[in-house]
Amino acid sequence: MPSRACALSIASLLAVLVLPGCNNTLNPLCGSARPAPVIGSLLPAEVTFSEVQQGVTITVTGEQFVSSSQVVVNTTPIAATIVSPQKLTVKLSSAVVSGPGSVKIMVQTPSGNSGDLGCTSGGHSSTLLLTVN
Repeated sequence: MPSRACALSIASLLAVLVLPGCNNTLNPLCGSARPAPVIGSLLPAEVTFSEVQQGVTITVTGEQFVSSSQVVVNTTPIAATIVSPQKLTVKLSSAVVSGPGSVKIMVQTPSGNSGDLGCTSGGHSSTLLLTVN
């Protein structure tokens, strides 16, 4: 029969593993959780509408980009090419940018299958503005 101290330790461990909203670093079942992306800059930060019509490639730098991360242009998600966890590229066209003005650019990572385990997963970055002249 286990000692009372051992029984309390086992109960404490189980509580950490099953409590919703637990910290991913404490929950070994959160291994498939995806980090929320962080956006730092756009290159170029300004393009002409004629470049957009021809299909211009924008480089987004930041952190925590993963293979499932995508770029959201205004409200339209677009598949991105992940160059590294800190860099991705996306090709913009007039299908998503309808004319000159400010265009909202954000990176979004869908949640993994760990949400049911009380793990945080995925999310979206802050928004940067691309100027289209």
